[in-house]
Amino acid sequence: MWAALAVLHPYCAVCDVTYVVDGPTKQGTTFLCAPGEGATPGAGAPKGTIVEWTPARVVETRLELTPETWTTRIELADVGKGGADGTDVTITVTHEPVGGSRLVRFVQRSGITRLVQRTVDSELAKLPEHLAQAGAQARTQLSDDA
Repeated sequence: MWAALAVLHPYCAVCDVTYVVDGPTKQGTTFLCAPGEGATPGAGAPKGTIVEWTPARVVETRLELTPETWTTRIELADVGKGGADGTDVTITVTHEPVGGSRLVRFVQRSGITRLVQRTVDSELAKLPEHLAQAGAQARTQLSDDA
C-alpha cells in the first residue's frame, strides 16, 4: 500500500503526471510535476516538497501552485497485532490560497471547500488504480531482479 500512496515514481499512469525528483526520497526532497508521460516541467510548473517522511508510516507533501498551496498527509497504521487485521489509512488534505485579500478569501471560501471535497473524492476514487499500478510495478521489479 505504501508504494501506491506515497512513493514518487517518474511517471504515474493513473494521474498521467511525470515527476522530476531532485534526489532520493526523504524529508526535504523537492520535485516538479508535468502533465503527460515523459513531459518536461516548464516555467511555473507545480513544485512539491516532501515535508515529512517516515517510510511505511507517514508522508506529507506540500505542492505549490501559482494561486494556492496544497498539503497532503498520508498516515498508515497497523490494525491488530502486527497489522494482522489490516492497515488504517488517514489522508489529510489542506488548501491555502496564496495572495488575495481577506475579503476575497472569505467570499471564495465555500467554493474552495467544494473544490477541496471534489479533489479528495477524485483522489480516493483513484486508489484502486494506484494499488493495481503499484502491484504491477512490484511484479515487474521482481521479474527484472530474477
